[in-house]
Amino acid sequence: MRVALYTGTFQRDQDGVAKTIYRLVDTIVEKGMDLAVWSPLITEGADRGFQLHRVASLSLPLYKDYRIGIPKGIQRELDEFKPDIIHIATPDIVGRSFLRYGRKKGIPVVTSYHTDFSSYLKYYHLTFLRGALWRYLKWFHNGCHATFAPTRKVKKELENRGIEDVHVWSRGIDTSQYGPERRSRKLRKEWGVEGKTVILYSGRFVWYKDIDVFVDVYRNLKRKYKDGVGFVLIGSGPREGDLKKSIPEGVFPGYLTCEKLWSAYASSDILLFPSVTETFGNVVLEAVASGVPAVVSDVGGCMEIVEDTGGGKVAIAKDVRSFYNAVSKLIDDREFYDKLRSKGLESCRERDWTWVNGKVLETYDRFVK
Repeated sequence: MRVALYTGTFQRDQDGVAKTIYRLVDTIVEKGMDLAVWSPLITEGADRGFQLHRVASLSLPLYKDYRIGIPKGIQRELDEFKPDIIHIATPDIVGRSFLRYGRKKGIPVVTSYHTDFSSYLKYYHLTFLRGALWRYLKWFHNGCHATFAPTRKVKKELENRGIEDVHVWSRGIDTSQYGPERRSRKLRKEWGVEGKTVILYSGRFVWYKDIDVFVDVYRNLKRKYKDGVGFVLIGSGPREGDLKKSIPEGVFPGYLTCEKLWSAYASSDILLFPSVTETFGNVVLEAVASGVPAVVSDVGGCMEIVEDTGGGKVAIAKDVRSFYNAVSKLIDDREFYDKLRSKGLESCRERDWTWVNGKVLETYDRFVK
C-alpha cells in the first residue's frame, strides 16, 4: 500500500499533533508500507525510509510558530508517487488540494481531526466566523471517506455537526520514555523545589490554553501552602513574559524535548492543565504515564484521558475554585494521591502506539481495493 500523508507540521515534538503524526509514520514504516509525507514544517533528518516533501508556505501573523502551506507543485508530486490512499491531517488550503486530487483520481481519502479551531476563535475575537468555519469543516470531512477523532467525546461532537463516518483514533504512550523512574533529585534541586509539592504546566504559553486560570490557582495555592508548593512551567509562547511577571517564583526551564522533558514530568508532582481547547491533550497522558496525577477541565479532550486512566481529577471549566480544590485534595490526601497515581501508571502500560495506530491502518485496508 502507498500512503500519501499531508500534515500542517512535521516538526518533531512541536505539539501534540506532530507527536501523533510522527508515531503514525513510525507504524506505517514498520509495517513495510510505502509512504510520502508533505508538510510546510519539517525537522531535518526526519525522512527515515520514506519520501518527504517540503510544502511552500507563509508565516501565520497570529501564530508565528506555524506556517500556512501553498499548494504549489503538489499535483505533480502526487502523480509521481501514485498513492493508493491519502491521509489529510490538516484541513487547510493544501489539505483541500489533496482532497480534490483524491476525488478527481478516484483515490480514497481519509482525514483526522486534531485541532478545535472553533474554540480558538473567541480568543482572537473572531466568533462571528464560527458558523462559516463549521460549514467548511462539514464539507471537508464529508468529502473524505472517513474521519478519525481522538476521543469519543469529539466523535460525538463531530457527528452532531453533521459529519459522517467518524472513527475514534486514540493516542498511545511510550512508557520506555515517560515513567516515574526518571524522577531526578538533582533536577528538583536545580529548580529549588526540594521538599515542595511541584505543580506543573506543560504546553504553549497562550491564553487559549486558559493559563489565566493557572495563574489564579497559583495565587490561591501560595496563600494556603506558602513555600510548601513550587511551580514549574514548561514551554514557550507569546505570553511567557506575562506569566513570569504573574508567577515570579515559577521555574521556566523553556521548551524541552526528549530526556529533559521526560525527566521534568517525572520530577513534578501534579499537572495543572486547565485548557478547554484540547481535542485530546497529549501532555496529560504524558504526565499520568510519568506518575504525575493531572487536574484537567471538564470541557475538551483531557477529561476523557483522566476518566479512562483514573490518573487524575476533573474540575469545572474556568472555575478557579474548582481547580484549586482539586489540587488541594491531591496535596492534602496522600492516600488518595497514591491511588490515582497507581491507577494512571497501570492504565498507561496498556496504551501501545502500534496497537492504537493499527486501528488507522485497518481503516486504510477497508478503503483500498
